[in-house]
Amino acid sequence: CLASYRGTSDKDLIQEFKAVLSNQKIDLKALRELCFSGVPCEGGIRALCWKILLNYLPLDQALWEAFLKKQRDLYAQFLREMIIQPGIAKANLGVSRDVTLEDHPLNPNPDSRWNTYFKDNEVLLQIDKDVRRLYPDMAFFQRPTDFPCQLILDPENAYETLRKRVEQTTLKAQTVNRNRSGVTNVSSPGKALNLYPSNEYEVLPNGCEAHWEVVERILFVYAKLNPGIAYVQGMNEIVGPIYYTFATDPSSQWKEHAEADTFFCFTSLMSENRDNFIKSLDDSQCGITFKMESVFSKLKEKDTELYLKLQEQNIKPQYFTFRWLTLLLSQEFLLPDVIRIWDSLFSDQERFEFLIPVCCAMLTLIRDQLLAGDFTTNMRLLQDYPISDVHAILIKAKELQDDL
Repeated sequence: CLASYRGTSDKDLIQEFKAVLSNQKIDLKALRELCFSGVPCEGGIRALCWKILLNYLPLDQALWEAFLKKQRDLYAQFLREMIIQPGIAKANLGVSRDVTLEDHPLNPNPDSRWNTYFKDNEVLLQIDKDVRRLYPDMAFFQRPTDFPCQLILDPENAYETLRKRVEQTTLKAQTVNRNRSGVTNVSSPGKALNLYPSNEYEVLPNGCEAHWEVVERILFVYAKLNPGIAYVQGMNEIVGPIYYTFATDPSSQWKEHAEADTFFCFTSLMSENRDNFIKSLDDSQCGITFKMESVFSKLKEKDTELYLKLQEQNIKPQYFTFRWLTLLLSQEFLLPDVIRIWDSLFSDQERFEFLIPVCCAMLTLIRDQLLAGDFTTNMRLLQDYPISDVHAILIKAKELQDDL
């Protein structure tokens, strides 16, 4: 499909990419132009292109080896500081329960390590709930990774893993409930073991970890390093396609480090897109409200009749464009189509500017249905977008962008 979209064969296309990627210093402008029309799936080309487009890999290939070692070592250090060391401290609690110690679980001081630990658990439970249902229509995220994190799974480390933290916290929440007289009831042990409602969430045996567990770790470390934003629901939908692209790289040298590379690419992407997740910035020029209004402004300019119809039905942009824009359309299409859209978003110099014409194109391509529909029908169309041909959407978006 890429070949027909560009008018070149797959073989020629791969050669074009290889030519640009073989230069000692990569020509970013040439790479962006190529990627904008879609990156081939073969040979790990997309994973490499995304690492460059997301400002992770330097343009000078001579720097790659030292740079990657430094970043991956840094990520391992994050895991030690934010997951392993607090886990060891918690495991040691069983050995020493002396509440006269300076820091202990009942310490009311907000700077207490235990206070932080319990707050982290709240964030972790929200992440856990979201990553377990990541792309439920495909089995990938439930499958074991080929390269489980040895640092985390090291049997020499007697510490509480994220998996154990979630299990214990969920267990406590599900087994203990209060009746009206305030007496605590503990539910039967049989029920307590059923932490999650279906077998698709079965935990893999020790020594293995599912891809969703890796995504969980990435998001937890990000939340710890960015306390101002921490974790907001939907971030899992931004990490998912990046991790999938890197974790399916045919080269085991790249695939082995998919977790660390995904973390840094996600962090880079969020540095450009985080304003959408910060509620206090909603009405500012960099916030989500401004972007939602921009979609309707563009529509008004390109298709006044459709714009007036939506206005007349009181269909506001926040009813549907909030999700489109914040999650970069990751919930509107199947994963391969999301990845294809992201090729264009990442390679556009003003990448989130291009998202506005893409959303506008999505509206104009269903204009006849929207003009004929009532409020309920149209809301259903907009919240469950009916067109799956992303090439048609991207071509239309490019026309809208160029037609100034």
